[in-house]
Amino acid sequence: MKEKERLIFEQSRPGLTKGYLKAVRKPQRPVTDFVPADHLRKEPPRLPQVSENEVVRHYTRLSQMNYGVDSGFYPLGSCTMKYNPKINEDLARLPGFSQVHPLQDASSVQGCLQLMHELDEMLSAITGMARFSLQPAAGAQGELAGLMMIRAYHEDRGDLQRTQMLVPDSAHGTNPASAAMAGFDVVEVPSDDKGCVDVAALSRLLGPQTAGLMLTNPNTLGLFEPQIRQIADQVHAAGGLLYYDGANLNAIMGITRPADMGFD
Repeated sequence: MKEKERLIFEQSRPGLTKGYLKAVRKPQRPVTDFVPADHLRKEPPRLPQVSENEVVRHYTRLSQMNYGVDSGFYPLGSCTMKYNPKINEDLARLPGFSQVHPLQDASSVQGCLQLMHELDEMLSAITGMARFSLQPAAGAQGELAGLMMIRAYHEDRGDLQRTQMLVPDSAHGTNPASAAMAGFDVVEVPSDDKGCVDVAALSRLLGPQTAGLMLTNPNTLGLFEPQIRQIADQVHAAGGLLYYDGANLNAIMGITRPADMGFD
């Protein structure tokens, strides 16, 4: 193996860490005061012993192997990895945002509340929706929140037989995972020869057991679903709801809106 291809454990040689790692200071109180005895390691962790420059080279090489927004372009299908301007990252770290506590008195967080209210209004206008929840912190959390709302909608109407969530075979991997976590039976919807939802197959899968359809538009292949209105009408006619995965919303923003396509 070439040196750069060797695993960090293969580079390990006893004693190489002694020159630059400080000795661990023993606590003044017994460790069992902090960690229950049955949770303590019986032997030290198997960590590689390598020199300082080998550690730096190892993590630098790993970072170069990763595809990142700072080194390349994310076209579609990466809801939490799209480019955020650096100034946005800096502002998000301001103490007035990053140090806010949910139990603070409302009088001390008026700036945050104003920001969230205005963001709610902006996102609602962009998507055509009535209101927005800012509680989910990531794409998969948003999926779960949406699916829980779909479930609550059907339960509130006493429609308890709606246990199936339809998911296209081109969907993000988080879609079927979130649907399963929300308690739905996942039903795969095949694509047609153009890479879009097979509308005829969808029609055969819809029924009184359908809770909804999860759809990304444009889809993960970067294709806009040209039959989206027909898809929405079919799902609604069957009594289901249409969930919009907004991972690729940037591609259509300002051109059309999810609500105009029939998404719930």
